[in-house]
Amino acid sequence: MIKLRLKRYGKKREASYRIVAMNSSARRDGRPLEELGFYNPRTDETNLDVPGLLKRLQQGAQPTDTVRRILEKANVFEQLSAPANPE
Repeated sequence: MIKLRLKRYGKKREASYRIVAMNSSARRDGRPLEELGFYNPRTDETNLDVPGLLKRLQQGAQPTDTVRRILEKANVFEQLSAPANPE
């Protein structure tokens, strides 16, 4: 199963995270299938690859609780349910 989850990087006590698509059995900081965004909890800064996230979600990837909250805050799920070409 593919999961959308956080991959930790940065210095001690100054962690930042990358939002990645990984196999659910892989370790937390292992090699990801794809990097889809960035999250800095200290400044609450996010940078998301929305088309890549939508593609992975349509393929059935399951976000973790924290990633789900980040995506809800960025209104990614609303774009997922909206039609691609409204005419």
